[in-house]
Amino acid sequence: MPELIPARMLNEFAYCPRLCYIEWVQGEFLDSADTVDGRFQHRRVDAGSDKAAEEFEKFHARSVYLSGAGISCRIDLLEGDGGHVIPVDYKRGEAPDIPEGAYEPERVQLCAQGLVLRENGFVCDEGIAYFVKSKKRVLIPFDDALVGRTMELIAALRIAADLGELPPPLQHSPKCNRCSLAGICLPDEITLLKEMEVDDAEAAKNGREAGIEEEVALKEALPGRIRRLLPSRDDAIPVYVVGRGNTVRKKEERLEIWSQDGKVSEPKLREISQLSLYGGVEITTPAMVELMQRGVPVIHFTHGGWFQGICLGTTHKNVELRIHQFQCAMDPKRSILLARKAIAGKIKNCRTLMRRNDPERSTSSLNLMAKLAAEAEAASSSQSLLGIEGAAAECYFSRFANLLKEGGKDFSFTDRNRRPPKDPVNAVLSYLYGILVKDLFVTLLAVGFDPYLGFYHRPRYGRPALALDMMEEFRPLIADSVAINLFNNEELSKKDFIQTRAGVSLTSNGKKAVVAGYERRMETEIVHPIFGYKVSYRRVLEVQARLLARAISGEIREYPPFCTR
Repeated sequence: MPELIPARMLNEFAYCPRLCYIEWVQGEFLDSADTVDGRFQHRRVDAGSDKAAEEFEKFHARSVYLSGAGISCRIDLLEGDGGHVIPVDYKRGEAPDIPEGAYEPERVQLCAQGLVLRENGFVCDEGIAYFVKSKKRVLIPFDDALVGRTMELIAALRIAADLGELPPPLQHSPKCNRCSLAGICLPDEITLLKEMEVDDAEAAKNGREAGIEEEVALKEALPGRIRRLLPSRDDAIPVYVVGRGNTVRKKEERLEIWSQDGKVSEPKLREISQLSLYGGVEITTPAMVELMQRGVPVIHFTHGGWFQGICLGTTHKNVELRIHQFQCAMDPKRSILLARKAIAGKIKNCRTLMRRNDPERSTSSLNLMAKLAAEAEAASSSQSLLGIEGAAAECYFSRFANLLKEGGKDFSFTDRNRRPPKDPVNAVLSYLYGILVKDLFVTLLAVGFDPYLGFYHRPRYGRPALALDMMEEFRPLIADSVAINLFNNEELSKKDFIQTRAGVSLTSNGKKAVVAGYERRMETEIVHPIFGYKVSYRRVLEVQARLLARAISGEIREYPPFCTR
């Protein structure tokens, strides 16, 4: 860990050790309205434009950076006379009505600044917390109790960072409600999964499987317990540009998309989550640099929809997660545990799709899929898991033509084929799989993974193995479901496909229809089968990626695949 602890991190550690660890050790951070407003208030102080400062005595300096006593800090304002100084720390909210005048995290942060000042030869016996909304300053004396508590937290934070173990989440704390990192931390979700593991362990100890009683009790306990602390869907959305001859440019706070016939659209930069370019689309350097600075990935595809690569700004800082990932990938026993969960989830979701959409509902096929899912959960090696997955795919795709109803009567399907696809249905499936693996690639990068190192798909040059691993459970729920709906609802016709000697591909209009269908699916909100709250499929990808991170770090024992009911 770094030698110097930022005083701000002591504030976070006193407030929530897990929040501090995620932000400081793992390098994860997301803005909220509170953090944005806090930065705005501090910019006013740094610029010397805050009128409230005029109420104070003459200040010696603004935004002073100092280090000492193992701590680094940036003091908002420093006032005093000669060698006696008082640090002033700005707080964006209102002053709390408590005897101490400020909560412990704020008092500890100020005291840490005082310790740094003492280390640098100043006399510092007290600090001031200035609350912007209340326009009130609160005097915080640095007595022995507060100094002792500050030193205790410094030592505890060093130990936590050196251990390299993520502290447990707070238990149903109201602090989580406004935390910008709640969607990363997943406090209620992790608590529930750990409780489920304890129940399973107790059941195994007593020589039985977790029964219906436990499942009923769990479902009854969910309302109010599992808070949806993360947004159900993203405000920003992906932008797709398809076809050679298109150019992407930047103009002020927008991207302009031009075709040979003129301007096509101009989305706002702040509303773009990713930019996907298909088939030789050009992008100007100013547009590329702006997107990289904003952390918006630019993904390149071939004309046929094959993922080629990604352009992204500064990579994720969570080195700790990638260390765990590489250790897990090098351990065959741990890798097979993750792989069989993903494949079992895929088989279960394929079975659900068959049960919902196959009018004949072949009992033998459904029974076989259930049997193969159970075998996948118990597979002892990657080779046996490959065999089980192959048998399940054969069974699933043997019934896939039955899922195409009246709207898909003009399209035949006999088996799964690719590179190149030999029929329109396979062409659409391949195109959708390419889009889905792209989204998972971007999601894994955002969480901090290396998308090229998986646990089931073997590493190979240019192959995003981990993205392919995670895609397994989502193939039937997202890509296959979109394909079925596009054909059954007659959103695709024969004129949307091009037949050549090599195979079948989509026309430009066909690709647009497929992308539109895919995006509708990703924005669809569904009830999470474990946590019980509503969330979009796009958000589900992130939740599952973060649960995978918790599984490989050892915080939860097993990765829970997303299996719809």
